[in-house]
Amino acid sequence: MCTACSCSTTDTTSAPVGTGAGTVYTVTGMTCGHCVSSVSAQVGRIPGVTGVGVDLPAGEVSVSGAGFSDEQVRAAVERAGYTLAGAAPASA
Repeated sequence: MCTACSCSTTDTTSAPVGTGAGTVYTVTGMTCGHCVSSVSAQVGRIPGVTGVGVDLPAGEVSVSGAGFSDEQVRAAVERAGYTLAGAAPASA
């Protein structure tokens, strides 16, 4: 059961993580496919974001694009109901 959103799913699917330049964020609390969808949707709404990929087993969100800040990503992740724990440049 998903403890973050109580959706009763045990799905551990991930959204594809894009390649190329960007930032990888560590997100805590994601446990199911619904979590992946929620985080992807919120982060994808940030102006300047051109790609979002979620690796559920690793607890990572990869974000590509330009003109957005870590604080905007943090706020989007929090709107989805999760916690941003860290950020690092994505390796190509």
